[in-house]
Amino acid sequence: MDPCKEQKKMPCIRLGEADPATTLTRPPAPFPTHSTAEQRAEMRFGVHGNAVFTGGAGVLALASARALLEHGLEGIALLDLSRAFEQSEANIRALRADFPGGKILTYPCDVTDAKEMSGVAERIRDQLGAPPKILCCFAGIVGCVAAEEMEIEQWRRLIDVNTTGSWIAAQTFGKQMIAAAQGGRIVLVASISGHRVNFPQPQVAYNVSKAAVLHMRSSLAAEWTRYGIRVNSISPGYMDTPLNEGEDLEAWRQVWAERNPMRRMGSPQELTGPVVFLCSDIGGSYVNGADIVVDGGGLVF
Repeated sequence: MDPCKEQKKMPCIRLGEADPATTLTRPPAPFPTHSTAEQRAEMRFGVHGNAVFTGGAGVLALASARALLEHGLEGIALLDLSRAFEQSEANIRALRADFPGGKILTYPCDVTDAKEMSGVAERIRDQLGAPPKILCCFAGIVGCVAAEEMEIEQWRRLIDVNTTGSWIAAQTFGKQMIAAAQGGRIVLVASISGHRVNFPQPQVAYNVSKAAVLHMRSSLAAEWTRYGIRVNSISPGYMDTPLNEGEDLEAWRQVWAERNPMRRMGSPQELTGPVVFLCSDIGGSYVNGADIVVDGGGLVF
């Protein structure tokens, strides 16, 4: 049986086929003839439209949000849990003060609740005035528990937030992008943990959840490219954030640094370049289904 013959709602396009009905995968227009080198440099990594960030109150997300606003983003909706917004209130207030012309909205939201996410998506579209062109999925949790001691509830929670939460966000806002017929960019935040097993901490559920995110990226890129939606991922290494601080983690931090060619952890600012690149209108326009590892070379060991 040919699955394409079973499709009733829309024509089926097999992988590798061009869609004659869409122009959304065309290359970007050439730079204006009389543009200067400075103007071309600015346009190359320009970012336009609106964005949605899940896990938007986190350190990595806020650093990347600031970078996109610096490159021309017009509006952004930050989604996170209420307690996360309380902890990041000062940083979000500073972001609004530094970009008074941009719309910076916050929405308390649980990424594992599909119904709640759908309602928030409608509110975002109404308040920003247009569907988002960019989605970055930063929401995630970590758990370090020996495999033989892990409770099934712990396993399910990690998979639910890191993998299912990313899927719910991608599907919810992907539908808006498809309906708007203007293309889009989705960036899933995976991890080096999706590529290889961590050391020395035990975190099998986290590793599995991020490996699934990597394959989700490839699958969505295969299906949604014909709508002009590029789907990529970023795999950060060990980043120097509050989540990786504290006396209890000092021994682990030393191991992470010693097993890295650069002998250190990454800073949140070092993640912003890849985010801007993948979200840019021109610079990353032919990058699709890719994963950018940002780990100082840690995966080579």
